[in-house]
Amino acid sequence: MLVAAALGLPINDLVRYAILVVATVLIIVGTVSARPKLWVGSAAVVGLCVLGQVLLPAPRIEEGHNVFIVDGPGGALEAGLPAEAFRFMLAEFDARYPTERRCAATDMRNPGCWRSRGLPDRAFAFSADGILDHPRYSRRVTAIDLDDPVWLRLGFINEARYNWDAEISDVDRASRDRRFWAFAHRWKLEMPWFVMYRFPSDFVGSALCWRGELLWEGADEHFETISHSSPRCRTLEPDDVGRRIFGVAIRQDPPLAIELKPSASIRARQLVGPLLSLLASVALVGLLVRVHPRRLVLPFALIALTLAVAFINDASFIGGVRPFDAGDDGLVYDGLSRVMLQRFLASDIAGALEGSEPVFYYTPGLRYLRAIEHVLFGESYLGYLALILALPFLAFAAFRRFLPPRWALALIVIFTAIPIGVLFGSTLAQYVKWAARGFADPAAGVLFLAGFLLLVGRTQAGPRLGLAAAFGAGLLLTLAIFVRPNLAPGAGILLGGAGLAALWQGQYRRVAGLCIGFLPVLGMPLHNWVYGGQLVLFTAGAAPAVSMPPAAYLAALAELLRLELSGEHLARAARQIGGWLAGPSELVFMAPLNIAAVAVVIRVVMWRQADPWLRLTAGATLAQHCVGLFFLTYGRYYYLTWLLTLLIVAVWLHGEGLVLLQRRWPALSRRVGMHPASVMVGRSLERGLGLMCPGVMGLGVMGKPGPEKP
Repeated sequence: MLVAAALGLPINDLVRYAILVVATVLIIVGTVSARPKLWVGSAAVVGLCVLGQVLLPAPRIEEGHNVFIVDGPGGALEAGLPAEAFRFMLAEFDARYPTERRCAATDMRNPGCWRSRGLPDRAFAFSADGILDHPRYSRRVTAIDLDDPVWLRLGFINEARYNWDAEISDVDRASRDRRFWAFAHRWKLEMPWFVMYRFPSDFVGSALCWRGELLWEGADEHFETISHSSPRCRTLEPDDVGRRIFGVAIRQDPPLAIELKPSASIRARQLVGPLLSLLASVALVGLLVRVHPRRLVLPFALIALTLAVAFINDASFIGGVRPFDAGDDGLVYDGLSRVMLQRFLASDIAGALEGSEPVFYYTPGLRYLRAIEHVLFGESYLGYLALILALPFLAFAAFRRFLPPRWALALIVIFTAIPIGVLFGSTLAQYVKWAARGFADPAAGVLFLAGFLLLVGRTQAGPRLGLAAAFGAGLLLTLAIFVRPNLAPGAGILLGGAGLAALWQGQYRRVAGLCIGFLPVLGMPLHNWVYGGQLVLFTAGAAPAVSMPPAAYLAALAELLRLELSGEHLARAARQIGGWLAGPSELVFMAPLNIAAVAVVIRVVMWRQADPWLRLTAGATLAQHCVGLFFLTYGRYYYLTWLLTLLIVAVWLHGEGLVLLQRRWPALSRRVGMHPASVMVGRSLERGLGLMCPGVMGLGVMGKPGPEKP
């Protein structure tokens, strides 16, 4: 929190985000001092940093931006933009989208055309970057470097009203460059839009360079139209102070690009804030944290691997704002969160908490997390990226809870760096893919794993028995259900089993913590009752997602007994079970292996020699597998289920499976163990353990779990 205060909110640029990530790793892995004098000194450092940023601020430029779509006279754009600038943009819009070729406005219950969704309600769009800054237009910026609008972080592109269907609407949202090497510029924004800047007197003498169309305001609100197909520069004069300069990206030929080349004095002032933040962060860590260098290798390796996977999949996830696909959950959740945030800023607290739905239809939780993310990280998705950066650590801790270090290290390398897990639904790349698209499933999986680790403990000694850890476990599992209600069966088994065990052992503080932490789960039915007058447990959309209800199975059984092998319900049951057994890969040939994995889970439930917490985990995993018998079989719904299945199968292999294999095929087992590849892998893991694992996440050297870290 002290580091975040020194960096300042929102943390929406990669430099400050990198400082935050590095500081977080150093704090968690290191040993934090409890000496009051050092904490007082650290607070003073943060105070001086904030004071320096207030007294020596970088000059700011007013920026306004918005989509430009007009359907007839009137509207917010015509009322709020300068008349001459509006006429110019309208002419370009009409030329690109002629009236006679526009899509037809359809019924709002099935909107696909942009004319059915709604038009801008203000001249300049809302930007989460300006929440704490009180801008005159959208936001205030200290620099301009526009080459790709995805990296300009234009939040309005994911507002719910712009959820157009590209197959119906003549105004498209975006196009994708499918060339493998187009990492940083995967997405092209196709929506017509504009950006406007007003410069204070500090920037006189700086140069503004651009490519594309610019409207430069002169006297009497007259705008000079300047268009260049290659970059040209113009020095800002005293007469340009306070004048509006529009960059127009409607025709987009050539694509708009704008860059500000500040004077030397401005450049120096721009460096003061980041330098103070960096020095304060270094001072905080230096004063309060004793760093253990060898413990840093594994955390930073996992972070580097995660960022590499994210960059290859969709680089815009790391600091940009990509236009979400029309109709996707990502666009729905982000659009709803932006409405909620604007209501909150307008002091409509009840309207914000409503979540834009009186009765939840979509999974409820992610919209609230998105709103919080925009407060902390502005117009970026760096908050979701933080959850994904935590995922490998949580997965490693889960592996390490039940397995020796070498096995845990091997599994986490496979999970993060080797995409073979795509076949099993157990690879980081799948979580990154859907997180970048803005879906809820990866976030729910991270929250579930975090709650799971607090519930079962990070070492073989088991969980902590106090109220705080139990409360945290209950709350995190509640949040996981809030984000993805289909995780309720597994969470219920875990919490129910843990609560009964605590009651049996007289651990009443732990029972109280679990109950209090899980109590907010009632917020979902309470919300639906208060706002919608309906008693719906989670979401109204749960029923349509049940593709094969129990009654349909009974009908299928009846058809089977009557030998109606071509019956409708029997075919539905076969498709449902086949989709479940195909797993997240949705490949039929994976079914035999997945059947064997489920059989192992059942075996572990009955394996009396196993760790009781492992047996409880197997029971929860089996409950989640049962969801696949009734629920839609989309692969992303079951990534967490198959990751837990991988954990259970690995523990069974280590404890019982390999012994059975050695007894059944001793000669083959010896040959595999003595094969050069096996020897090389073993030595590599030993070296990796010696280099990376001592002390990490409470591990002892080379094997036995170390003591719990306070």
